[in-house]
Amino acid sequence: MIAASELILNPDGSIYHLNLKPENIARDIIFVGDPDRVEKITSLFDSIEFSTQKREFKTQTGTYKGKRLSVISTGIGADNIDIVLNELDALVNINLETRTIKENLTSLNIIRIGTSGSLQTDIPVDSFVMSKIGLGLDTMLRSYQNDSVTIPELEEAFIKHTNWDVRKGRPYAVHCSEKLEKQFESDSVHKGVTATAGGFFGPQGRVLRLAIQDEKLNTKMDSFNYNGTKITNLEMETAAIYGLSALLGHHAVSLNAIIANRANGTFSSNPDDTIEKLIDYVLDRIHIQ
Repeated sequence: MIAASELILNPDGSIYHLNLKPENIARDIIFVGDPDRVEKITSLFDSIEFSTQKREFKTQTGTYKGKRLSVISTGIGADNIDIVLNELDALVNINLETRTIKENLTSLNIIRIGTSGSLQTDIPVDSFVMSKIGLGLDTMLRSYQNDSVTIPELEEAFIKHTNWDVRKGRPYAVHCSEKLEKQFESDSVHKGVTATAGGFFGPQGRVLRLAIQDEKLNTKMDSFNYNGTKITNLEMETAAIYGLSALLGHHAVSLNAIIANRANGTFSSNPDDTIEKLIDYVLDRIHIQ
């Protein structure tokens, strides 16, 4: 039996942070960061059966063209992903009444719709990127036994190429779900490695008043190449989603609307339009699963 201090429930029996019960979620789940983006997606649904919000975690479940879907806002960062994915897994794979792990486990399909900045000059603003691999610079996954899902050869190559300071922790790399990669890929979507940073300013090379540990890190990431695959973009969630999903037996893929290009200093003139086009793309692909 899992102790009450480890699996925390609200008085109504819902999972602590997400405020959800097992019947409130679909098996196909779209992740967004911003709670306000949830309704940008669900406004396209045929119907909404359930809605709740606690802190930055907003969930709506409904039907789109006959398919039951949930949309959940995760907030920002790998620490929030740790909460969301563990609690979603508990909803489907732990009996909340007996606090025991179920004998037959359920796999969720998780599709992230995010925004990001490109690190490559040939990936322009207003394009889409699918993260074939998530490269975690945040170290969250290192709290778990992760050798079964990580890519040590890529990690070593990145550490060597960037002269990574190991005092920041060892980066980790994880593939996306092969099943979902095939479902959401197309000629209009770029693929590559998405780096997941542990913060927005210094960890992503932004300098305001504080000096950063490696001011050339972004330039080094621009030129990194692993078996022909480059680091396409930099954000704060993808590698954590891939790592925990793989460890827990779920399928995950992350798609980002590129609204900035860090390599040439440009920003989208209409980022909302780009995000809406990515939402339409994902809904079309998720419906034909």
